[in-house]
Amino acid sequence: MAHKKAGGSTRLGRDSNPQYLGTKVGDGQTIRAGMILVRQRGSKIHPGKNVKKGKDDTLYAGLAGVVKFSQRKKTKFDGSLKLTRFVNIVPTK
Repeated sequence: MAHKKAGGSTRLGRDSNPQYLGTKVGDGQTIRAGMILVRQRGSKIHPGKNVKKGKDDTLYAGLAGVVKFSQRKKTKFDGSLKLTRFVNIVPTK
């Protein structure tokens, strides 16, 4: 009886592609308009002045300038305060 072993299932081989999320520029870095500042899922970092938000929550530079990250307290819906991170663009003169 010449049999081959049945090809069973494996638990390997289901690795997904990396998403390359995170901040792409640092504080104080000079950038051009349209450059990606942050790739994120959800609003971990909120857009400030001269920053636009894409439909996948990616933050873009609205104009050329210097990147400035900051934190400030923001009121939540239940009235409590939460420390929220923002990214702003200071235009170059």
